[in-house]
Amino acid sequence: MSIHKDVMRVLKETSRTFYIPVARLPAELQETVAASYLCFRAIDEIEDHETLDAESKAQLLRQVGLILQSQTSLKNHMTVEFEAAFLPFKNLLPEVTLRIGEWSVHAPTSIAPRIWDATASMADRMAHWVEANWQVQTEADLNGYTFSVAGAVGLLLCDIWSWFDGTQIDRALALQFGRGLQAVNILRNQSEDLERQVNFFPATWTRSQMFAYARSNLELARNSFSNMPKNAFLSFVDIPLRLAEATLDTLEHGGEKLTRVQVLQIVAQPGW
Repeated sequence: MSIHKDVMRVLKETSRTFYIPVARLPAELQETVAASYLCFRAIDEIEDHETLDAESKAQLLRQVGLILQSQTSLKNHMTVEFEAAFLPFKNLLPEVTLRIGEWSVHAPTSIAPRIWDATASMADRMAHWVEANWQVQTEADLNGYTFSVAGAVGLLLCDIWSWFDGTQIDRALALQFGRGLQAVNILRNQSEDLERQVNFFPATWTRSQMFAYARSNLELARNSFSNMPKNAFLSFVDIPLRLAEATLDTLEHGGEKLTRVQVLQIVAQPGW
C-alpha cells in the first residue's frame, strides 16, 4: 500500500465526515490537507486521552513539538525520535499518533515545514491547557483556548490556500472560523466534559451565550468566505461550515448531534 493510500485510510478511520471533502480535493492539495489533519489529530488524541495522566500528556505533547522543530528534511521521518518518545505509552496511543512522523513528511516540500511549525506550536499550547486542567474563567480564556486548538488551524489553512493558488484571505476571519467550529464542539461535548470536571464555559456564561459566541464567529467566517472564488479549497471549507451550522440548529432544538443520514445529506448538497 502506498503511503498516500495509507494516509487516506487512516483519515477515513479517524474522521469519515472530514474524509469526504478532503477526498474531493486536487491531488497536491489533498496530500497537504490530509497530512495537516492527521498531524493535528495525532496530538489531539494525546490531549484527549482517557487514561493518560496530565503530566504524561504534557510531557508527550512538548516532546512532539520539540521533535517537529528539529525536523530538517522530508526524507527524515524522525522515526527513531518519535518511537523513543512514545515507547512508554506505545500500547495506549492510537495509530494516528504513533505514525505522526510519517504524516509530517507527506505534504509537498514547499509547504511541509509550515505544517511542522503549526503542529509544534499547537502541541505546546495543548500542554499548557492540560497543565491548567482546561479551566476557563473568562471570555478571554475561551478565546485563548479556541485559538490554541482551532483558530490556529484556520491560520494554517490560509497559508495552504495561498501556497496552492495564490489566494489571500482575511486571517482574522479564518481565526474566527476555527473558533466557531471549536465552540460547536464545546456545546456538543459539554456533558462529557463536565463528567471529567472540565468546563470550557466562562464562569458566568449560559448555553445561550455560548451559542451566540459560536454563531457570531461562524457568521463572520461565512460572510468572508462567500466573497471568494468557488475553487476546490472553498468547497473544502464550505462543508465543515455547513455541518457546524446544522449541528447548532440540532443542539438548540434538544438533539445531541447530527445523524449519519443528516451528515450525508449536507455533504451531498452543492456548495455556494
